[in-house]
Amino acid sequence: MPAVSHCLSPHVAMPQHGCERLVWRAPCRSLVRVRPVAWTCSCRATVYELCIGGGRAFLRRTVQLDGAPHIQETTPVSIAEAQATWTALLSGHAC
Repeated sequence: MPAVSHCLSPHVAMPQHGCERLVWRAPCRSLVRVRPVAWTCSCRATVYELCIGGGRAFLRRTVQLDGAPHIQETTPVSIAEAQATWTALLSGHAC
């Protein structure tokens, strides 16, 4: 019988050899109205979100520290490109 997981959201796979390195920057707030449409499980110290707004999209990384969380984002790109990067991140082909 398979183990039952209490996590409802996906986890990021271990980075694969030669994974694409993502460039993480301080949040730029260039998109006024943004909403997360997908996210990883919050049971890990680092949570990722796929955020969309204004026809653009980016990935957000939040490291949950003892104090305030540390938030970084990728540069906004087309929604299709961000979705492809999201899939690569989840599968370990981007890190």
